[in-house]
Amino acid sequence: MSEFKLHCFALSGNAYKVALFLTLAQKPWEAVFVDFLNGETKTQAWRDTVNEQGEVPVLEHRGQRLSQSALILDYLAEVTGQFGAQTPEEKQEIWRWMLFDNHKFTSYYATLRFLYGIQKSGETDVTRFLRERARAAYQVVDAHLAKTPFLVGERLTIADLSLAGYVFMPEDTGLDMHDFPHVQAWKARIQILPGWQHPYDLMPGPTSL
Repeated sequence: MSEFKLHCFALSGNAYKVALFLTLAQKPWEAVFVDFLNGETKTQAWRDTVNEQGEVPVLEHRGQRLSQSALILDYLAEVTGQFGAQTPEEKQEIWRWMLFDNHKFTSYYATLRFLYGIQKSGETDVTRFLRERARAAYQVVDAHLAKTPFLVGERLTIADLSLAGYVFMPEDTGLDMHDFPHVQAWKARIQILPGWQHPYDLMPGPTSL
């Protein structure tokens, strides 16, 4: 039996952040498929027994059930001793980027991807708004990665794993990723790490509606 159990599904970039941590850390883990597309997380039974917030990822470990990807990544860094901060200053910088990810980098892009790339909404005022917000966030990260190989210095940390949640998802969002060469180079550095896998290979479930 695996020490870690992750409630997830293939289309979830937030779940991918945790799955990728466990895989790169070489920690055996078990995927528990969540049928998000058919409304499983909206049921009262699921919210009563798995996560009252109705979201994935959910990590089960040592009798605990944890939700919210940033919290889970921080927890995993502590219990495994991998990809975490080595100084108080690093911890501050890691959290600075993870908060930026949750508020800007992932939030706008993930919503745009779902509407435009998965639901095939077409071009709307909403998708145009989200795309411009996502582009602005990507520009911030691209400029930062022009100065450093990873978000916080020379090595992979949970800051990188947080921002990596959706960057490997293949759906078209209308953003030209060639506009962000340093993000592309950063992605390539992550992809060559031992054990890296694409989200659709790492987590169970359908990859389209």
